[in-house]
Amino acid sequence: MAVTVAAVVAGGPCARKGIESGDVLLKINGHEITDGLDYRFYGAEPPLQLVFRGKDDGRVRVITVDGEPGLEFETYLIDKQHTCKNKCVFCFIDQMPKGLRESLYFKDDDSRLSFLFGNYITLTNLTEREVQRMIDMHISPINVSVHTTDPDLRVKMMGNRFAGDALKWLSRFSGAGLRINCQLVLCPGWNDGEALERSLRDLEALVPSLVSVAAVPVGLTKYRDGLTPLRLFTKDEAAAVIDTMEAAGDRLLAACGERLVYPSDEFYLIAERALPPSAFYEDYPQLENGVGVLRLQREEFTEEAASAVAPVADHRKTVLATGTAAAPFLQELVNVAKALDTTLDVTVKPIENDFFGHTITVAGLVTGRDLIAQLQGIEGERLLIPECMLRFEGDRFLDDVTLEEVEDALGMTVETVAVSGAALFHALMKDEGN
Repeated sequence: MAVTVAAVVAGGPCARKGIESGDVLLKINGHEITDGLDYRFYGAEPPLQLVFRGKDDGRVRVITVDGEPGLEFETYLIDKQHTCKNKCVFCFIDQMPKGLRESLYFKDDDSRLSFLFGNYITLTNLTEREVQRMIDMHISPINVSVHTTDPDLRVKMMGNRFAGDALKWLSRFSGAGLRINCQLVLCPGWNDGEALERSLRDLEALVPSLVSVAAVPVGLTKYRDGLTPLRLFTKDEAAAVIDTMEAAGDRLLAACGERLVYPSDEFYLIAERALPPSAFYEDYPQLENGVGVLRLQREEFTEEAASAVAPVADHRKTVLATGTAAAPFLQELVNVAKALDTTLDVTVKPIENDFFGHTITVAGLVTGRDLIAQLQGIEGERLLIPECMLRFEGDRFLDDVTLEEVEDALGMTVETVAVSGAALFHALMKDEGN
């Protein structure tokens, strides 16, 4: 196993010792290098002994450097991303329309991305070598898409005959002392009810390695022709999920002093229940899964409002666009700001998701063309949108519409706002004391 050097930094340690692009890096400090994870991990503590094979003569060379070697590779992973081998009945990518940019259809299931970026993995494409490497490197936390701990049901839901057997890696990681975050995408009639209770009981056995468990409701678009029939949660079903999750959290809180188990905010919205208090979420370990996001925003917003010195409104006529689920919540925050300065002129505009279907209610899946279509004729000088509406590139929506195109179509300046209460408060108000 080895990796090919794409470029050598001019003047760097390897360049000074004659290493060239195209040479092959074999080992660092005696460890074989197969990808970017090996390179970063074994190259983190100099001095480094690097073994290369020359691109031209095949001669093996050993050099020693005292710091960063100054090597570059084709990608940050060095080799290709590991793709998902499952065919999950609830997969969102399978529900996307045709014609979007190719990268949006890529399904990753890569343990290295779990370590580097916090991605969730299903465990189904791990090899014994990868598992042992994760243990040896003590990669932690590991983020796992569990969905259910019933092996047969997991096979059925994930469309992979190895999905049930892959659950064995959880106990292997736990036994090695690695910390584990888990997520459950719940589909009514599939892995809720008794199946959910079983999953939570099984995952409780991973304590103290268990860091958190989050449950999120399945997201269904209008593009499900030919896919497994699924439906959304009803109000009563969402309430039952909350009751089950909160009961499990109460058990863990009594047993080990931490709740660890959390329903996502969406379940509370569907069930029309009040959000739990801030203390319920402890240190907010599952914000990326929408767990406690609304509560944290409210806490941050009201704290900023209470501590602001001589706050006055930004007097530009403002439109605040969001998904339909969060619109009532954001209106409450705007009302708090208006109580500080009644001249604040903000219209909260919920955007119906015509692109994916009205069953999709979150802000992160609002598209540029829906913004343009539904904000036509609404007066405003600036448009505030949460930054989660934009892809990682930061300049375009899921449908490839750019910020500039939205601005041109609506005649408003578009400002992105971080998903935090403090950021929203300061986007609405000016604190003249600061």
